[in-house]
Amino acid sequence: MKLCEILVHLDQSPRAQARLEIAASLARQHGAHLTALQVIDVAIPVMAMADGGGGGAVIAELMEQMRQSALAAGVKLKAAFEAALAREGIMGEWRQVEGTTPEILALHGRYADLLVLGQDDPESDSAGLLETVLFDSGRPVLAIPFAGNFKSIGKRVLVGWNASREATRALHDALPLIAKAENTTVFLANPKHGLGAHGEEPGADIARHLARHGLKVEVAKAVAEDVADSALLLNHASDMGADLLVMGAYGHSRLREFILGGVTRSLLREMTVPVLLSH
Repeated sequence: MKLCEILVHLDQSPRAQARLEIAASLARQHGAHLTALQVIDVAIPVMAMADGGGGGAVIAELMEQMRQSALAAGVKLKAAFEAALAREGIMGEWRQVEGTTPEILALHGRYADLLVLGQDDPESDSAGLLETVLFDSGRPVLAIPFAGNFKSIGKRVLVGWNASREATRALHDALPLIAKAENTTVFLANPKHGLGAHGEEPGADIARHLARHGLKVEVAKAVAEDVADSALLLNHASDMGADLLVMGAYGHSRLREFILGGVTRSLLREMTVPVLLSH
């Protein structure tokens, strides 16, 4: 499989330009069509709706101000997108849709091979957007951290492997990227031996499978049961200078991860490199 269509979410956040540059670069590398999507979302917070002091006229005025601000931002975003197409020499399409951001992104994302979104910023209104789109679109999501500069994506790839369904899905969704990588490492954090886990020799089966795809990978392991798997993964990413992390998302329910914690939720908070997630 190859990447034929990439969709990037553009909004008024400071990191929109970084997402655009990464998505355009990937589209050039893979000969893919790039679609940019801006959602005009003028949803009013529930607390504001509950405050009856200003009445419906005030709320309507506020919503129209938000809409006009988003439309004005869209003019600049579209210009930046068209400049990126010309700079990278790629084909693309600009889309501007009014509605609820998670729903619109998930809907349009179903017709793309890869979605490029920003990491949720806990101090912004985007909290929960990434995981909602990940679950509802059924497509792999490339999450770009809200801090840091990333000049390359996919030269040095780290795959978080735990032999789960989600990890299998993420690995195969990432094959087009891994095929172009200079170095790929399959990393096992606190691997479990035996049937239903990693087998007799953890990492051997997946390395053999990838070799049959013509891919050369290294296998690395770390055993430190008192250290969270997410920390082991991010530490190894730093050690090898990875510019892309691939992992399956939410092997447990979101509710369980919310209450008890989990690798996915930790990575979504603490990511230091772009992460390709699949569920």
